[in-house]
Amino acid sequence: MTIPQRLKVVTVYGTRPEAIKVAPLVKALGADKDIESITVSTGQHREMLDQVNGMFGITPDYDLGIMRPGQGLNQIIARAIEGLAPVLEKEKPDAVVVQGDTSTAMAAAIAAFNEKIKVVHLEAGLRTGNLHSPFPEEGNRKIIGQISSLHLAPTETSKQNLIAENCCEDRIIVVGNTVIDALLEAATWNTSFEDARLEELSSTSNRIVMVTTHRRENLGVMNSIGAALNDLATKYPDIVFVLPAHLNPKVRRAILPEIEGRDNIVITDPLPYDQFTKLMARADIVLTDSGGVQEEAPSLGKPVLVMRKDTERPEAITAGTVKLIGTDERTIFAEACHLIDDSAAYEEMANAVNPYGDGRAAQRSVGAIKNLFGFGEKPTEFQA
Repeated sequence: MTIPQRLKVVTVYGTRPEAIKVAPLVKALGADKDIESITVSTGQHREMLDQVNGMFGITPDYDLGIMRPGQGLNQIIARAIEGLAPVLEKEKPDAVVVQGDTSTAMAAAIAAFNEKIKVVHLEAGLRTGNLHSPFPEEGNRKIIGQISSLHLAPTETSKQNLIAENCCEDRIIVVGNTVIDALLEAATWNTSFEDARLEELSSTSNRIVMVTTHRRENLGVMNSIGAALNDLATKYPDIVFVLPAHLNPKVRRAILPEIEGRDNIVITDPLPYDQFTKLMARADIVLTDSGGVQEEAPSLGKPVLVMRKDTERPEAITAGTVKLIGTDERTIFAEACHLIDDSAAYEEMANAVNPYGDGRAAQRSVGAIKNLFGFGEKPTEFQA
């Protein structure tokens, strides 16, 4: 293999979670003298994406602006590939980095593969084993895994998932998760809540339960999640339940009628990343169906109850920081009550070891990318 004098690496992202997780890597790539770093935003999440870019000081070199009102998955993917094609033709990068399992990530991987450009998959190897849960994420990540030249796995479990799918073990490196790098940086920011209710709440001694729900596969049962939240607010009038409500109208129609009008349920619009992180740090318990929150909250010592049937992040369950509880109203209520009432059970989860990272995932990822092209040694893998 001919070693280029300087690597050209294009990083593509389009959603807020992607932006958070690629931000530490983009900054690390940009700081490396051997790399020319180029960033491309598809704009899959417009306003929330712009917020994160601003917080981390990242200005994309290209902004494809692919979103249109009411478009479906096929339209998102088609527009992303169509928008990326001329960028890749012009820049002719050595590698394209994609993150996670979004439609943006899958489309960018296919666009790069079709141009015979090496695909680097950040947060590779997550699997539930159920192709339709989460949908379409499980399918996206499996497709990306089959065409990637380098798999940056967050954990040993993810690495073993890839090996089981016959991915080349020599091209799989456990780096940890860059979401921890981002979280540790955000913890140093001087952040205030824009919502006066949250700013006031942050200075009180009230116990707080933070709730997030947005997953496509949970739309049919979000009324049950809302009903459980209403039951909890009734049983515990001194606890404040905070729900940053997703902007998806279907999500809001499903859950808000169950909980509106309760004095101890605070409903907000989606919070900017810095404020979301501050709320999570202030909360006592987290109820969520999010993927990233399963990784972030344990780093802050917060027990997490996951309202899903399965998860692609079993490491936290094994470690004891996360519990998978499903979406049944009575089960959600019972599991939350157990954590609220049983201090020993709470402390056991709050003090478990977080298996997802040590804040140096971006550094390892840059080393792995360089090694792929013959620059230096392969980095030492992350061990929880």
